[in-house]
Amino acid sequence: MADFSAKDVQDLRKSTGAGMMDSKKALTEADGDMEAATQILREKGLAKALTRSDRDNTEGIVMIAENDSAAAMVHLKSETDFSAKSDDFLALAQSLVDIVLEKGAEGIADKQEEIETLKLNIKENIEVGTAVRYDKNADATLDAYLHGGGRAGVLIEATGIDAETLHEVALHVAFGKPSYLSRDDVPAEEVEKERVALLEITKSEGKPEQAWDKIVEGRVNAWFGDRVLLEQGMFGDKETVAQKIGDGTITRFDLAMIG
Repeated sequence: MADFSAKDVQDLRKSTGAGMMDSKKALTEADGDMEAATQILREKGLAKALTRSDRDNTEGIVMIAENDSAAAMVHLKSETDFSAKSDDFLALAQSLVDIVLEKGAEGIADKQEEIETLKLNIKENIEVGTAVRYDKNADATLDAYLHGGGRAGVLIEATGIDAETLHEVALHVAFGKPSYLSRDDVPAEEVEKERVALLEITKSEGKPEQAWDKIVEGRVNAWFGDRVLLEQGMFGDKETVAQKIGDGTITRFDLAMIG
């Protein structure tokens, strides 16, 4: 019997893009030799996905599923819109969001072989982007919003905010595309890098040196306003999200989108 471990199977899968069972069979045939198993998969056409792993997959679909206890969202990526609309692709996306609703993001592992099979069948770089589940509880309000037939999806959770207002904010998230909830969530090194760049821009514009700090601070605040949900203007208007929700608190959000 060939001598190899489950980790060897996993490593072969990752390096070739082949399915789990195909990797196991190849290792068995190759008596546990990783290089020989890789060659076997290539000769059988089962390692083709490897050459696609670095190709852009900016198409796909976002799906949301809900039950009485939770809401789940999954973004399945593809290279082309044509593949994203195929029956097999849509069926896989549905099965993925269903299992995330049942088990959480870790449930994706149960579907990995199906993902690899579809990747080989349609000859595209297929992979899961966002995969998240929010549990529902009596102390929080949750909104799940799917935009454009699956072009974007939002899960958002809050306390002290009525359902109608939270849904408006969910719509805004799809519009405003924030990266962070609050400025405290933005990594300090990212802020500092932007501050240095804005200072250099300000200097190059010939602004008086005594005004640099004030100008840069204003531009940093504007930069936060583009990226931070609470500081964005609702649908681009003057009223910010923070002003819209008043004393309420948004505890978390996730945005998944095509492109």
